Amino acid sequence: MARMHITTTSVTKKLSLLILIVAVLYVGRSLLIPVAIAGLLAMLLLPLSQWLERWKLPKFIAVLCCLLLILALVGTLVWIVSWQVSALIQDIALVRERVSVTVKEVQAFLFNQFGISSERQNDVLFNEQFSVAGIITQALGSMTQLLGEIVLVTAYVFLFLYYRNHLKRFYLQALKPNHRREGYQVLMNITRVSQQYLLGLSKMIGCLWILYGIGFTLIGVKNPIFFAVFCGFCEIIPFIGNITGTSLTLLVSLVQGAELSMLLGILFVYGTIQFIQGWILEPLILGHEVRINPLATVVALVIGGMLWGIAGIFLAIPLVAMFKVTCDHIDSLKAVGFLIGMPSGHKTLRR
Repeated sequence: MARMHITTTSVTKKLSLLILIVAVLYVGRSLLIPVAIAGLLAMLLLPLSQWLERWKLPKFIAVLCCLLLILALVGTLVWIVSWQVSALIQDIALVRERVSVTVKEVQAFLFNQFGISSERQNDVLFNEQFSVAGIITQALGSMTQLLGEIVLVTAYVFLFLYYRNHLKRFYLQALKPNHRREGYQVLMNITRVSQQYLLGLSKMIGCLWILYGIGFTLIGVKNPIFFAVFCGFCEIIPFIGNITGTSLTLLVSLVQGAELSMLLGILFVYGTIQFIQGWILEPLILGHEVRINPLATVVALVIGGMLWGIAGIFLAIPLVAMFKVTCDHIDSLKAVGFLIGMPSGHKTLRR
């Protein structure tokens, strides 16, 4: 009975701890999401900062150069995407005309088949009047919030890189003296493998941008750079992301009047790039040191979306990959790392 009581108490404590962690992640999402994004970016920029410091640059200047570089890359990417989006917006009149014709055809079908008048259909579709002023106000509010988040993430990245040694010393001092050497080795291994994974993921997304851009340009897709960047970013979300990116490309191309040959070409580009990604890019760039099984992937995406929304979906896989690396280097958590990873002797499920 005593053994049963101790076991039950232990399980209760673990469940209580799990519930507390989930509650903190949900309640503190406005704080934790920028911190998580900044942590990933800081880990990506750490090798560059260390390289600049080895060339005798002061740490402040080295970190500042890293931030300027990432801001320049993001700014260039935003400029290119904005240029493509502006070209896409110019087709709105054509798209609206095509949609209007399609809506009229659907309304005529509903009237002929079910006797539903066009006035009744319009009442159902437009039962709430859109406020142009409200839409503009909401858009400006969203842009202001996004700008604030970017400034906050940039500040976090700078502080993480500048005070990384201080944070490392805090971590080691929190351990018992006889565990500090082992804790230091675990920290170095986690940092190394996580950096390799994040850098590999960034390189793979860059390769996908190039491949999608070339493929969409060759088959004549309008605004190919926009769709290439969108499809490449969607690859962060396994299984769902690539289907979402390709579906949007197909839908917009169809509305723009694409012929069947172009739609088939988009599917061919998608299939070819998925083959290249699964059999060449992932083994060559990402390697096999960090592999997450499909069950853990889907659960991570669902939980990430429930707790942190869209940001949680994009952050779920990189964070789970880093968590797996942590589990693999801590004896008491190796079973969890084994559960998250791919079964031995099984090939990775192609996305």
